Amino acid sequence: MGGDRGGLASVEFEVFGEVQGCFFTKYCKQTAEELRIGGWVKNTKNGTIVGRIQGTRENLDKMIDWLSTKGSPDSKIERCQLSNFEYIARLAFNNFSIRF
Repeated sequence: MGGDRGGLASVEFEVFGEVQGCFFTKYCKQTAEELRIGGWVKNTKNGTIVGRIQGTRENLDKMIDWLSTKGSPDSKIERCQLSNFEYIARLAFNNFSIRF
């Protein structure tokens, strides 16, 4: 995933591990807003967290690092799987939301 680090990009993610019941989505929203990332996050029925993030490539890299290694204080991340990465002309999301 090389290329223009200032360009806009979009990627879907799924986080595996002990990531539910530990305010992961709340901290994810807070981190995304700090990085000016648009998109959404939600819990799945099989115990993972999924979502889509959009923003500058540089800020997406920071968010992906957070999703892969940090997470919420009580979470235990096993891995973060990325899919459908693409460079985009404009953002489809004006903010970041928690979906239910």
